[in-house]
Amino acid sequence: MMAKKPPKPAPRRIFQERSKITALPLYFEGFLSVKRSEYEEYKHYWTELRGTTLFFYTDKKSTTYVDKLDIIDLTCLTDQNSTEKNCVKFTLVLPKEDVQLKIENTESGEEWKGFILTVTELSVPLHVSLLPGQVIRLHEVLEKEKKRRIETERTPSSSPEKGKQPVEDYEDVLNPMPACFYSVSRKEATEMLEKNPSMGNMILRPGSDSRNYSITIRQEIDLPRIKHYKVMSAGKNYTIDLEKPVTLPNLFSVIDYFVKETRGNLRPFIYSTDETLGGPTFLHLYYECLRALAASLPALHLIFKFVVVTLWL
Repeated sequence: MMAKKPPKPAPRRIFQERSKITALPLYFEGFLSVKRSEYEEYKHYWTELRGTTLFFYTDKKSTTYVDKLDIIDLTCLTDQNSTEKNCVKFTLVLPKEDVQLKIENTESGEEWKGFILTVTELSVPLHVSLLPGQVIRLHEVLEKEKKRRIETERTPSSSPEKGKQPVEDYEDVLNPMPACFYSVSRKEATEMLEKNPSMGNMILRPGSDSRNYSITIRQEIDLPRIKHYKVMSAGKNYTIDLEKPVTLPNLFSVIDYFVKETRGNLRPFIYSTDETLGGPTFLHLYYECLRALAASLPALHLIFKFVVVTLWL
């Protein structure tokens, strides 16, 4: 009598077990060969794209992931030349690392690129070679991801602890924002910087949830390059997600940090509705003069904040 083979996990049970790990919606899945900065060579994973996170499993039947990668702050996706037949290679350029991906099938490779770009840029890419049915799926995923982010932003954050707020933290009561804050997506911020370079090259915008923020910058060194940085709320402070994280007391200080660290090469983007002006607007120049004066004379810091709130509320 032949020995019975162990029963295979039912696909539905595997899906349910993985859903217990995260509530993020499943958009796409398949095999990927992945090479991260700490890997010496490619590792072959069954991969799920849930929300804007890639979850890596040792095989198709594993119920627990061995690694994951958050791609919400994807800077760009660059194609690589491959000498292997029917093989697609591309690199995900992220703020902290470049991740190389390889897919042993041309059609699957194009699908992976399409889904990754759709959920990170919040738009369906036009340069990816896909069939009409696959493009329809991308549009469906796009609507789901937009809805997910709106619901995430609407989720109330944990209520603050009761107690009196210090008088010096009055800016939290007034809730002012730096003049370069705009409630736009990453793609919209990129377009604003590219179309209006004279108005500045740094935008503060909402992050992927209701508590955090992101900064989008456009630098021109050899060629124009767009970068994105996470700014995470940490109690009453804000932490810039760098190789060596920097924690600052407020968002004004975050903006000033980027300006000072680049010696003024980064300037807050201040949009003007007056299209007849060819150079920087009066308010832009006024803001910059006040910021520089406040930086040199700390005693004027509160006056600077008050004037900015008055101008922009």
